[in-house]
Amino acid sequence: MSGIIEGRDIIIVGQQPWDTEIGSNCKNIALELSKYNRVLYINSPLDRITLFRNKKDLKIQKRLDVIKGRSNGLVKVKDQLWNYYPDCMVESINWINSTFIFSYLNKFNNKKLARSIGKAIASLNFNDIILFNDNEIFKGFYLNDLLKPAISIYYSRDYMVAVDYWKKHGEKLEPELIANNDLCFANSTYLADYCKKYNPKSYYVGQGCDIDDFQNPDNLKRPDDLVEIKDKIIGYVGSLNSLRLDIEVIEHIAINFPDYHVVLVGPEDDTFKASNLHNLGNVYFFGQKGVNELPGYVNAFDVCINPQVINEVTIGNYPRKIDEYLSLGKPTVATQTKTMEVFKEHVYLANNKTDYIDLIKMAIKENNESLAKARIDFVSGHTWGNSVKLMSEQILIFLNSNK
Repeated sequence: MSGIIEGRDIIIVGQQPWDTEIGSNCKNIALELSKYNRVLYINSPLDRITLFRNKKDLKIQKRLDVIKGRSNGLVKVKDQLWNYYPDCMVESINWINSTFIFSYLNKFNNKKLARSIGKAIASLNFNDIILFNDNEIFKGFYLNDLLKPAISIYYSRDYMVAVDYWKKHGEKLEPELIANNDLCFANSTYLADYCKKYNPKSYYVGQGCDIDDFQNPDNLKRPDDLVEIKDKIIGYVGSLNSLRLDIEVIEHIAINFPDYHVVLVGPEDDTFKASNLHNLGNVYFFGQKGVNELPGYVNAFDVCINPQVINEVTIGNYPRKIDEYLSLGKPTVATQTKTMEVFKEHVYLANNKTDYIDLIKMAIKENNESLAKARIDFVSGHTWGNSVKLMSEQILIFLNSNK
């Protein structure tokens, strides 16, 4: 296919395993790449502290079975796509303060992972590989040197070093990792600019959305737990994480729209669980839902919101949920960020909690079929096919220039 990388062997490593229960950019990219290439998707290896904390978890048991040789870690997902459970356990080292000691042990972890990946490479007879690293700063830090790919790619989808866990050693290591890759791709202009500080071959490649899932009539039935709600709904789907979402804004919305139900769909962190939102009669928490259930909730919303907190973690991220909202033509109010500039013609952008009230009212008043169609038409270009095509163009340029 013209303009698409094809006929290659690609290894993808990252933070999110294939059996994750939430949406994953990396899984979508793997699925798209596997249409034209052989793809091996590597789950993050089991570490000791995760084993200690979650030993009874069925997913952890699966990983233990592979490590102990009771189960095959190489699983075929579909034609040209395999998922691999590493048959090794790595040490939990992020608590170590010394950068020198951390780096020594991290290299030890990387070597164990590389040896395990090597078994899968040999089993599948992969050659001349492309290594795609999805934001795995630590366990993927030395893999370029150890696996010796024909081309190495770093994918930035979040500003990871703003999070305490990654900040500790990541502030030093991520710039080095970015510089040590042949190409860097980012799903937001903010992150592309960040990567470009350390690697001039850094490119914005946009973001895809599972539009077909959200527009599939089978997924749009009103969920049973919303059947009794007759009033209009202001809704949000996604993780309820206080590091990313502004609880004060949500509370302000609920208080100022007493005749609306504020429906929040997603798992809560401890701060959300303890918040005053649970004391408000028109705020409803529905917990985590399956990916195929989410379109039904969004389809039931009259207005969709994404009230982000503005901080280092959120300032550069690309919120997948905006595409999901727009794919159903929903009027959407979101916090203004640099990334959200891409959506400014189709999303109402708020700078504070007062803006949210005014813009929700405006969104309700202005909504019509023409605006809904324009939103759907706009987001129709935000496909994983288009994102991977942008990646492919740069990969092909790089390969041709290095013949």
